[in-house]
Amino acid sequence: MHSMTGFGRGSAATDAWHCTVEISAVNRKQAEVVVQAPRELNEIETRIRKTVLETVSRGRIQVSINLERAEGAAAAIQVDATLAHAFHNAFIELGKTVGHPLLPSAGDYLRQPGILTLSNGQIHAEEAWPAIKPALDQALASLAAMRHTEGAHLKDDFLARLQTLAGFAGKIAADAPARPIRQRELLTKRLREANLDLDPGDERVVKELAIFADRCDVSEELTRLDSHFSKFREYVDAAEPSGRALDFLCQELFREFNTIGSKANDAGIAQTIVEAKAELEKIREQVQNVE
Repeated sequence: MHSMTGFGRGSAATDAWHCTVEISAVNRKQAEVVVQAPRELNEIETRIRKTVLETVSRGRIQVSINLERAEGAAAAIQVDATLAHAFHNAFIELGKTVGHPLLPSAGDYLRQPGILTLSNGQIHAEEAWPAIKPALDQALASLAAMRHTEGAHLKDDFLARLQTLAGFAGKIAADAPARPIRQRELLTKRLREANLDLDPGDERVVKELAIFADRCDVSEELTRLDSHFSKFREYVDAAEPSGRALDFLCQELFREFNTIGSKANDAGIAQTIVEAKAELEKIREQVQNVE
């Protein structure tokens, strides 16, 4: 199990470039990758996103890429061949105009803006990718390790709280059978106070108690709770992302505890339900941070 929050950093270098990648992640229901990089890398942004999503399935992931030309790397000189040919042809036409051949010298080419361009700081995405990719992989590995460590802490907390919830369910299971007995005593007392001399063994009383006992029976809900607890433990041990499944189970656990509270109609059980839901709310808050 992995947390959705974390941070990772990686760096790599080639003969031409030194790259540093930093990745931060926070919780979010869907996967969202935000890339902050020089605009010259826009053409490989899709490649960067794909690499991130091979590791991350949920969360808001911010990727910051910093590129610096490696120390001692030769500056690249770009030649605008079209402009150079046009410049050369212009001299030929000028020679025809003045009546004797004219050809540009090397100095003429150097003085003409745009023919030769020194691109010491210019970034070419494909040239920089061999430095970006290993730095990105390293940052993702660091992020995954941090998310795994935090996920392990979340798992321990979940299991402890789940044990507490199981204890609440056990208390309800122990208290629930006494509810029809208390109802019999309450009904007998009310009949006596109303001066209705009915035998507790009277068929009408027995039928009323049987209907009440059936209505407040919570055995099915307790069975489902036990099943949900087992499934919850299975998901926290899973290698694949389980955040959505755990969130769904929390909703189901809430549903079962609410149903027990409404069916049992008992002050003691109601108090146990309140305590159980408070514990379950803490679990659900933590689940929002699980990948």
